[in-house]
Amino acid sequence: MLVSMKRLPFRDFHIVQILKAFRGEHCPLDLFIHRYFREHKSLGSSDRASITENIYDTVRQWGLEANYIEVKDLKNNTQETLPPALFNLLHRHFGEAGALSIAEELNRRAPTTIRANLLKITRDQLLEKFATRFPVRPCLYSPTGIIFEEKTNFLALTEFTEGLFEIQDEASQLIAHQLGVQPGDHILDYCSGSGGKSLALAHHLQGKGQLYLHDVRKKILIQAKKRLARAGIQNSQLIHNEELKRLNALKGRMDFVLADVPCTGTGTMRRNPDMKWRFTEEGLSRVLELQRQIFTEALLFLKPRGQIIYATCSLLPDENQMQTEYFLKKLPLKQVKEPFCSLPSKGGMDGFYAVVFERTNC
Repeated sequence: MLVSMKRLPFRDFHIVQILKAFRGEHCPLDLFIHRYFREHKSLGSSDRASITENIYDTVRQWGLEANYIEVKDLKNNTQETLPPALFNLLHRHFGEAGALSIAEELNRRAPTTIRANLLKITRDQLLEKFATRFPVRPCLYSPTGIIFEEKTNFLALTEFTEGLFEIQDEASQLIAHQLGVQPGDHILDYCSGSGGKSLALAHHLQGKGQLYLHDVRKKILIQAKKRLARAGIQNSQLIHNEELKRLNALKGRMDFVLADVPCTGTGTMRRNPDMKWRFTEEGLSRVLELQRQIFTEALLFLKPRGQIIYATCSLLPDENQMQTEYFLKKLPLKQVKEPFCSLPSKGGMDGFYAVVFERTNC
């Protein structure tokens, strides 16, 4: 950079510092920024918001390095940036117009969406609480979703600390609605992460039955525990991968299993723009094998005639429809209904895929 670092404005200096330091890192961009802010306490809330926004806009357009492809739509005279391998895959599956449309959406800022916690409040009641303070509107498809038209510091809101809502994309909320959960059911969230989808379906149990959250990462289960407590969910258990006795005791007993598997994250890249610049075809091949392994493991916990849902936040048929075909061919399953599939849309939901199967062997 030709401009002396000493002459850069205060915020620009930190933007450059973060972008330079982040190159070569393997952690998510949002986590890296959080750590940077924690080490630079002189940055105020408005500074942090401005810096974060500018960094995300930069990474969306230009990547982590100057390694990008310029894709032009001659009819509309628009220009987007994507890694060649990713654009070529999108072009193969969605055609030129479809790939360009997706590329355009991946370069936009995603809307901020929350989910009302129906264990404590209705969506209408929560909308009424927010309407006098924020520009908000109900989600079009999710009966629990609310969209904020402006950025908001949710963590500072009383409604958040009281557990009245969680931050969650509309499509992610809708994944939970694909399962016909009833009070008294036993559900295993096999790749739970911090529990977003478990939180979204917990109210269907009405405090009865049991919700099990499993993950291989201990730290993220700690976050799940905090979120469950804030939401007022008591009929839940956390199980780490090393707790083999507890985990094995669940095999063949679950009414429902949720397998929200690791994926390329192509459907949520507008929220995580650094991910698109890390995309490789080799990485895609590895994640396809991992998805099959995890889903096959998760199926062991399902009782006969129980239902299992396979979900990704990917746009690629390789991870979605083609995996569905593989599971139907190789495993004792039948597909229950048409898959849920969404594409990133302006002001709307992210890209997600979910399909529900029933276990057929007795």
